[in-house]
Formats: sequence, C-alpha cells, structure tokens
Amino acid sequence: MKRVTTTWSAAVPALLALLALGACTSSSDTAPTPSGTAISLSTHCGIDDLEVDGRWYERVGGRLDDGQGNPPAGWADPTQSGVVVIAGDTLVFSDDAGHRESFRARPAATGPKQGCA
Repeated sequence: MKRVTTTWSAAVPALLALLALGACTSSSDTAPTPSGTAISLSTHCGIDDLEVDGRWYERVGGRLDDGQGNPPAGWADPTQSGVVVIAGDTLVFSDDAGHRESFRARPAATGPKQGCA
C-alpha cells in the first residue's frame, strides 16, 4: 500500500490570502444581528396585537385564532412566552415552541383594537 503524505506548506499561503480578504469586508456589508426582548404575548382571545415600549403592533395577516376566538392549537393560554425583535415598524415574535409571527406598527394607537373578556 502506498503511503500518501500531505504537506501544508502550499495550503498555508492560500489560507492566509483568504483570511486577509475576509478581513477587508466592511461591517456595513451585513446587517447587525438584533437582540431580542423577552415578552409575554397575550393569546387568550387569539393573537391579534401587542404593545411593546408604549407602541402598539398588529399581526400581519389579521387575528390568528382557532375560529372560536381562542388561541390556536399549540399556543399557551392566556399568554405565550417568547422574544420580540423590532426593526423599524416591524416586530417579529418567536418562541421555543417554533412559533414565528410578524407584526406591524399601528401609528397613533393607544390600546388594543378590541377588548377581550
């Protein structure tokens, strides 16, 4: 059996060149990774809107419920713990259960769109 020996002397300059090119990439070429804020999303009457830091948001696509005004299967009731990330007028809620819902800002809103009993 023939023994093959690999030498790294040829690979090292190529690897260093690639690393140098990567170092030249500006940080403005990629968007920063936003950090999330822990939140308890109200789900009791379905998922419709929420308030974060005094600003109201509504779910993109309208209310999400089971057709009877309750949270859909797989969602906790009365609240679902998760994280929100806000970018401009868009908010994204996600949780450990795999839910991911987008919301958009409701300018001038001072409360929820409708009450929940």
